[in-house]
Amino acid sequence: MGNKENKSGRESRSTERRRTCKRRGEAVEAAFLARASHLGFRVSKPWGDSDRYDFVVEGEQGFWRVQVKLTTCRRGAAYALSLTTGGRTYTNADIDFLVVYVVPEDLWYIIPIERVTSLRGLGLLPHSRKSKFDRYREAWCLLECSKRVRGWKDIPVLCRGKGLQARCAACPLHR
Repeated sequence: MGNKENKSGRESRSTERRRTCKRRGEAVEAAFLARASHLGFRVSKPWGDSDRYDFVVEGEQGFWRVQVKLTTCRRGAAYALSLTTGGRTYTNADIDFLVVYVVPEDLWYIIPIERVTSLRGLGLLPHSRKSKFDRYREAWCLLECSKRVRGWKDIPVLCRGKGLQARCAACPLHR
């Protein structure tokens, strides 16, 4: 039902590509669910895919709407990804956090939506500690605290997630 086949009986490349992208998206969502659950977060998946967010995560300070993305696309030193769907960028009316998994590096970025609302795309530099988004590398602790508690430009003075088994790149306890 609905499969577009060419004369040889095979699916078209665009149909095959969409299916592959969808499956990779589903796989990274499963990886996020496993990782967040392992770290002690309570995670819920809304029914269907009509919302702009993939998960609801319950932290100590409330519930957060989370959109999960992945990237394997390397452009120079950066891993690139688009922040638009259907021509629309994400806003704080849609989600609270953008979570990006950089597949080749096995790294997660937990980015507050306020930091990317004006962007149509993102370039992540996992090997540069001077990168604009380095402070969000493995920053699972952001899901534990309110916006007010995060600190200036989301850089903590004190560890925000002492009970977590992960340390963000900017954590004072990070080694």
